[in-house]
Amino acid sequence: MGMIETIRSVVRFAPVERDRTARRLARVANVDDLRILARRRLPGGVFDYIDGAAEDELTAGRNEDGYRRLELRPRVLRDVSALDPSTTLFGRTLPVPLVLAPTGFTRIADPDGELAVARAAARAGLPYGLSTLSTRSIEEVAAVSDGDKWFQVYVWRDRGLVAEMLERAQAAGYSTIVITVDTAVLGRRERDLRRGFSLPPKIGLGTLIDGALHPGWTWDFVRSEPISFANVVGKSVGDGGDPVTLSDYINSQFDPSLSWADVNWFRERWPGNVVLKGIQTVDDALLAAEHGVDAVALSNHGGRQLDGAPPPIELVGPVAQAVGDAMAVLCDGGVRRGSDVVKAVALGATACMIGRPYLYGLGAAGERGVDWVLEFLADGVRQTMALTGCVSIGDLDRGLVRWRGPAAP
Repeated sequence: MGMIETIRSVVRFAPVERDRTARRLARVANVDDLRILARRRLPGGVFDYIDGAAEDELTAGRNEDGYRRLELRPRVLRDVSALDPSTTLFGRTLPVPLVLAPTGFTRIADPDGELAVARAAARAGLPYGLSTLSTRSIEEVAAVSDGDKWFQVYVWRDRGLVAEMLERAQAAGYSTIVITVDTAVLGRRERDLRRGFSLPPKIGLGTLIDGALHPGWTWDFVRSEPISFANVVGKSVGDGGDPVTLSDYINSQFDPSLSWADVNWFRERWPGNVVLKGIQTVDDALLAAEHGVDAVALSNHGGRQLDGAPPPIELVGPVAQAVGDAMAVLCDGGVRRGSDVVKAVALGATACMIGRPYLYGLGAAGERGVDWVLEFLADGVRQTMALTGCVSIGDLDRGLVRWRGPAAP
């Protein structure tokens, strides 16, 4: 009895967690752990669609590596007891400098898809960008989220349909449109080509085998309503309800003639904020400022379009210096930790955008996985600010970071 009492005095047995999702998330330490869980849970083609990039995927890797090349220069003996990581974007206060970027066909990761992400973003007080190629509609997302909602616009050949979607977004209370400008054609995404991946996934022998190896995802998939491009159901452009390769769909429906002159077309039809997403040079950022947009999102589409494009983090400093206070600068691509957000803001970004991280969370653990990612990144921002002696976002300046190795332009 004495031995048992001695053991009890020094050992505490953890309670048994009955919630499967909670058990799964308890083993997660960072976004890469979520990626591993998502890879286990999702069929190979679905995971590769989320995780993959163009050609040799060099740019996708460099997006993350760019942050690793940035060294922090911490200051010590500063009172950080009243730390405030909030910032202002388009007149709204964000608890941390973070925006959830638009991602297409989100329901292939989880049946709730965009609804789950929008709810998580609203709880975190962060803007959520809904894609034109979303699998939940403009109105469905508005019904579940009272948070700040942005609508991302892929430009169809049918401008009447584009104008109609803008009207719907305005009526549903969306504050901002995000015009994606780097998809004149689709990048060569070779993981998708190898798998013959289509949207929605076609059912064949390989799909059946993959589904049997991932029964949780498969059971959710077959119990849910069919997946389609919810914002264009019944329209002449096609709703994606029949299996189609993304490259064929984009190349047949998107308008490669989109030019700077079209920015005025959007301005005339949208009374809210306008963001151009896909800016990859200082020259184009300056042109965006001349055309009166409210922000540029420095982005190479997560490396999914032009392999060899510059990492967004390397553009932040030059672009921020060039445009000054003319517009906000968003950095999209490669963020995996809160410290990455701090580095981007120190270089001059107003906020960062994330896409893959929350999709990994959604694929690994549904809506609660998205919550986990947003909490993890927010905690990382606060921790990094405290450890570098920064009390507020205003303290994050160029002197906080320096490039290791060859200096970025």
